Amino acid sequence: MTNQLIPPPLLKQVSRRFHLLSEPVRLQLLNQLHVGGEMNVQQLSEATGQHQANVSKHLKRLAEHNLVRRRKEGLYAFYSIADPILSALCVLVCSQLQMEQAGHE
Repeated sequence: MTNQLIPPPLLKQVSRRFHLLSEPVRLQLLNQLHVGGEMNVQQLSEATGQHQANVSKHLKRLAEHNLVRRRKEGLYAFYSIADPILSALCVLVCSQLQMEQAGHE
């Protein structure tokens, strides 16, 4: 067992995952899916105030990397969070940021 935070063979994959999550619009979409559950592009567009084309573009990237799943129903595609670790990761990061902010007040 090693004390490394990230095993060298996984460095590029971890970097790609964090890069995907570095886009605020993607975080906004993930937040909405966490709160609202499965939603289609139109619903996500209305809930976030983002243009449908922008929502679709970001959902495509998230789906390509298995962070969200896409389910087709008739003319609509519905999206949901596919990686259950996302919620825990966001809670961990946000909790730390809130503690840091509270320490500076």
